[in-house]
Amino acid sequence: MVQDTLPPPEAAAPAARAAVSLASEAWIYRPAQALAGASAGPLAGLRFAVKDNIDVGAWPTTAACPAFAYTAAAHASVVQTLLDAGASLHGKTNLDQFACGLNGTRSPYGAVPNAINPLYVSGGSSSGSAYVVATGQVDFALGTDTAGSGRVPAGLNNIVGLKPSRGLISARGVVPAAQAVDCVSIFATTVAGAARVLAAAIGHDAADPYSRTLDLAGTPFSPRFVFGVPAQPEFFGDAAARDAFGDALAQLIDMGGEAAPLDFAPFSTIAEMLYGSALVAQRYEAIRAFFDAHEDQVMEPVRSIIAAGRGYSAADLVAAQTKLAALAQQAQALWAGMDFLVVPTAPTHHTIARMRADPVVLNRQLGAFTNFVNLLDYAALSVPASLRADGLPFGITLIGRCGSDWQLAELGQRFHHATGLPQGATGLPLPAMQAIPGLDDTPSLSQPFRSPA
Repeated sequence: MVQDTLPPPEAAAPAARAAVSLASEAWIYRPAQALAGASAGPLAGLRFAVKDNIDVGAWPTTAACPAFAYTAAAHASVVQTLLDAGASLHGKTNLDQFACGLNGTRSPYGAVPNAINPLYVSGGSSSGSAYVVATGQVDFALGTDTAGSGRVPAGLNNIVGLKPSRGLISARGVVPAAQAVDCVSIFATTVAGAARVLAAAIGHDAADPYSRTLDLAGTPFSPRFVFGVPAQPEFFGDAAARDAFGDALAQLIDMGGEAAPLDFAPFSTIAEMLYGSALVAQRYEAIRAFFDAHEDQVMEPVRSIIAAGRGYSAADLVAAQTKLAALAQQAQALWAGMDFLVVPTAPTHHTIARMRADPVVLNRQLGAFTNFVNLLDYAALSVPASLRADGLPFGITLIGRCGSDWQLAELGQRFHHATGLPQGATGLPLPAMQAIPGLDDTPSLSQPFRSPA
């Protein structure tokens, strides 16, 4: 049995603040001088970091695997876009190797701790990006999201994780995890901050096979909205998470919402398919040449997960895709009774020690409410909901149809600000609400987005 030495709840936050400067595991590469952005632009003056599966010209890209490392010849499309928009790039962050994991411990560069209580996991795979935002080291950071990697770390670190509709942001220059469903994601301490970055980053890229132009919904959800919610959500015995989710639903109802309990089985079955069917072959295909030559250089359990994709036939993949399409039809029928879906971002917290002792089962738990989203082509936004009695963060995710990105942001911002939570682990209060780009009716812009270091 793994024993954890846990501080009492009242000590958790001070302990985390004391350890903030010690968590060098969050970074893989930090240059002596930041890469300056344009002198003017919509993101001028903002600092950002990128997950180290995203190319930056003349910097190393490792995907958290030293044997895979190479020096990028050019910036990823999204990096160039953000530099052109005025943001300055301050380094590359740690991740679960090859973006395969949701916990932040699967890296030879070290486990990234939780920003609130360092005994707990940060969430992955975009662990470092979430951590450096939550601790105020940068204003925003890029992650990637295939199975929930742009959402789970946000929920576990009291920050915002924006997973856009697939193809809105170019993935050219990003090491793929499962290219057909990958998204570049955005971490920030406020919804408006994340939305501002998304507005700058959007753009069709003909060199990215999955890039596309989408018509995004331009009006907010109705003041009287209906949100779907799992009828029997699973929290794996975590009563504090269950209570926190109940409180979050009550807050949404106070905002004008009506909860519509639904059978979550189609979503859960789809979530299981991401790793438990021939769909996992996408993970193998993404790095096939490297993996076949250097399998022994990939750490466990990442190695076994990727290797499993090698055993499926083309016919198996077609069968899995057909099953997914059938389940998607069932899921689509549920949307007739709701405007958007609300789930816990993560159903529980795990310590680093527990995660290392049971890395597959506990990692799977963290993805219970995330794995299905990209497979069904939805947009999603993770927002902080509360700090539990034990001091650990709890977040919810708003999930909408493809193209609902601005609508989710508008409602998510109102929800987040109603919580009165601080920004990440900084202790700073939330700024006034700001206008959400692309919407016809949002709060007026009252102050610039910038979280002090």
